[in-house]
Amino acid sequence: MNNMKTTKSLNEYKKAIKLIPGGVNSPVRAFKNVGLTPRFIKKGKGNKIWDIDNNIYTDYCMSWGALLFGHSRDEVISDVIKQSELGTSYGAATSLEVDMAELVVNAIPYIEMIRFVNSGTEAVMSAIRLARGFSKRDGVVKFDGCYHGHSDSMLINAGSGVSESPESSSLGITKNTVLDTFSLPYNDIEIFKNFLKKNWRKIGCVIVEPVAANMGVVTPEPKFLNTLREETERYGIVLIFDEVITGFRTPGNSAGKYFKITPDITCLGKIIGGGFPVAAFGGKREIMSLLAPLGDVYQAGTLSGNPVAMAAGISTMKLIKKENPVEKIKKLIAVLEDEKFEGISISSFETMFTVFFNPKIPRNYDDVKKSDTKKFAKFFYFMLENGVYLSPSQFEADFLSYAHTDKDIKKIVELIYRFFKKR
Repeated sequence: MNNMKTTKSLNEYKKAIKLIPGGVNSPVRAFKNVGLTPRFIKKGKGNKIWDIDNNIYTDYCMSWGALLFGHSRDEVISDVIKQSELGTSYGAATSLEVDMAELVVNAIPYIEMIRFVNSGTEAVMSAIRLARGFSKRDGVVKFDGCYHGHSDSMLINAGSGVSESPESSSLGITKNTVLDTFSLPYNDIEIFKNFLKKNWRKIGCVIVEPVAANMGVVTPEPKFLNTLREETERYGIVLIFDEVITGFRTPGNSAGKYFKITPDITCLGKIIGGGFPVAAFGGKREIMSLLAPLGDVYQAGTLSGNPVAMAAGISTMKLIKKENPVEKIKKLIAVLEDEKFEGISISSFETMFTVFFNPKIPRNYDDVKKSDTKKFAKFFYFMLENGVYLSPSQFEADFLSYAHTDKDIKKIVELIYRFFKKR
């Protein structure tokens, strides 16, 4: 695919940057991390996407993990069309919301009640407010490299003193917000235990990606998640698992079930929308009952539980139960895991992976930052030229779907070897 045309994408981007900040509606789409012009996509089917220049790619971004069954799965599209013909939004309760809630609660039994929202950011923001309302404490602990959306309290980095001097990672975050959020190293049990021992009286909740996927795939070390559960129970702190990515992309439907740990609140998104903007947060009945209109923790949304999005979610949830896609996808990932490449490491978890230009598999964000981003950019372009669309950043995960095949994985392996042979 060395004769790849990009004229139409380039022209569209020139037009976009005059109208939209950076030309995109989510920063990583701009391809700045890989130094290229973003591709403008016109359609997707199965494991493939087509850009407006008619280049065809095997897609491993899969709408950042949302498309467990690949693009435009027939059953999902059919159910969406049927519902659209009945109406796209009512601003009122529907049976679809009840059906979808029942499917999720049955699939993840420790979620006793659930509230649907429109994005992972909204789910996390609401879950943190609910946790503060329940615990009556303001402080939040998160972990470096874990991404929980762009609400103010989640855009915090650790300062030079690890946890004692947090700082904002964005303009527009108030000083008081910064003071209420503490970011600790992922996978460091001792720092976490020592921090809680000293500060537990002001900490209302701890939030974590049980498997980090927004600094690339970084898996939890033995006892890390167990320690989070043990210590939060010890001090009466609400534990939130952000499973916007791992939810229904993990055996047993959740990382909580996979690791045999029950969080107090779970945030879900991506897959439960089947390609539509659906997210949710749910957990123990005692905590969820504090939400309005039952309790005094307020949360609302005009398009929450949108009927078209619920139809897509229900269709996807039924397919998950019928097809058990994770078991198939796991076998594809295993092919990548078995390869030994020099100079890079492939970090994977069940249905997702990251090619790190780092000889050692990272265990935390500091390790991730040692990766060679310039080499990754060259690798990304090489793969793109050869018809493989990866997530356009060294610090993101790539995703397999039910639509991918053994042939697709063998092609990735072959291309990695070719890339290094050319260097």
